[in-house]
Amino acid sequence: MNVGIIIPHRGGEELRTNFANAAAQGFHHAQLVSWDPRYWTEENAREVSELTKEFDIEITAFWCGWVGPKCWNFTEGPETLGLVPVAFRAERIQNILDGAAYAKRLGISDIVTHMGFIPENMTDPAWPGVVTTVKYLAMCLKRSGQNLLFETGQETPVVLLRLFETVNTGNLFINLDPANLILYGKGNPVDALDVFGKYVRGVHAKDGLYPTNGYELGEEVKVGEGKVNFPKFLQGLKACGFDGSLTIEREISGEQQIKDILETKDYLTELIEKL
Repeated sequence: MNVGIIIPHRGGEELRTNFANAAAQGFHHAQLVSWDPRYWTEENAREVSELTKEFDIEITAFWCGWVGPKCWNFTEGPETLGLVPVAFRAERIQNILDGAAYAKRLGISDIVTHMGFIPENMTDPAWPGVVTTVKYLAMCLKRSGQNLLFETGQETPVVLLRLFETVNTGNLFINLDPANLILYGKGNPVDALDVFGKYVRGVHAKDGLYPTNGYELGEEVKVGEGKVNFPKFLQGLKACGFDGSLTIEREISGEQQIKDILETKDYLTELIEKL
C-alpha cells in the first residue's frame, strides 16, 4: 500500500499549482477529482499528462462528478445525489461517459463516483431503473477497458454487494471511504470488509463521527480522531488483498487542511510499515 492525495482538476494555472503542491508534500499517487465537464478537453488531457511526468505523480483514479444539485444530507440527498434521481439521470449518465472518455485519454482505467441513495429494498419501484442504469454504464466502460467504482456512503455494504451481484458485469468495484459509512450511519468500515472486501479497488483515507440527529450527516474529522479504527482497517484491507493507494481526503480548507494532511500522511505511512 501507499499513501496518496486528492488533486482537484480545474483549469488554468490552478491545475499546475495543485500538482506542484502535491509533489511538494511528498505525494507520488493521487486521485484526480473533477466536477466540471468543461475541463475535460484534449488540451487539458495533454497538460495533465505532462504534469504527471513533470511531478512524478501517478493518477490512480478519475473521480467523476456530475452536474445539477447535490445536497449532502438525509432530507434532500435522496432526491439530488448521484444517478438514482430520475430527474437528473440522463444528463449524469452522459457526464460519467464523458468523464470516462477523458480519463481514457489519460490512461486511467478506474472511474469513481457517488451513485446516490441506492434502494435498500429490492421490491422498491426504483430498484429496476438503478440496476438498468448501472449495467448500461458498466458495459460502456467495459468496452473501453475501464472499471466503475462506487464511492461508499449513501448505501449499506450489503446493498452494494446485492447490486454488484445483480449487474454482474465484472468491472464494478468500490472506492471505500470509511468515514462516509460512519457519516451516513450505514456501517462500520472494518466490518464492511467482511461483506464487500473483495470488491475494494480504491480507498479514501478519511475519518468521521456518527450522526447525532436524523437529518444531518455526522462530522468529518482528522484521521485518527474519529470512529474509524485505522490499524484494524488497514489490516483488514491487507487480508482482502488490497495493495493500492490510501488517498487522503480532508474536507476543510486553509492551513489546517495542509497540516492535517501531512500529519495523516506520516500516520498512515507508519501503519503501513507495521503491516
